[in-house]
Amino acid sequence: MSGNCVFCQIVAGKIPCAKLYETETVLAFLDIAPVRKGHALVLPKAHHPTLWDLPAGLGEDLLAAMQAVGRAVMAATGAEGLNVGMNNHAAAGQLVPHAHFHLIPRHGGDGLSLWAQSAYAGQEEITGLAQAIRAKI
Repeated sequence: MSGNCVFCQIVAGKIPCAKLYETETVLAFLDIAPVRKGHALVLPKAHHPTLWDLPAGLGEDLLAAMQAVGRAVMAATGAEGLNVGMNNHAAAGQLVPHAHFHLIPRHGGDGLSLWAQSAYAGQEEITGLAQAIRAKI
């Protein structure tokens, strides 16, 4: 637990939440500033700042929670779809430095646009970037 982390304080019961799901390792609750009503957060109870800090074994618990909560959010809100997203580091929009996944219910024509698309200059740029990324794996 990180003492000044709001999600760690929620996990510890020091800050209330609208709890949706809980296991020994995972907690899910409604986001207090939802993009859409029913917007839920799924997070590990242990403090891990980003996706890259999560132990691999925890992935199975997180995926099971996202599946259960995602189905329930869709059923309860009548959503036709669901976005699952994760922001890692402040530059990507992560407001709380505790790894967490956003489950956002969607309805056709709801007007929510998550990303603007861009383009590469050409095949050479795509190939070069792919090569650079592969070299770092």
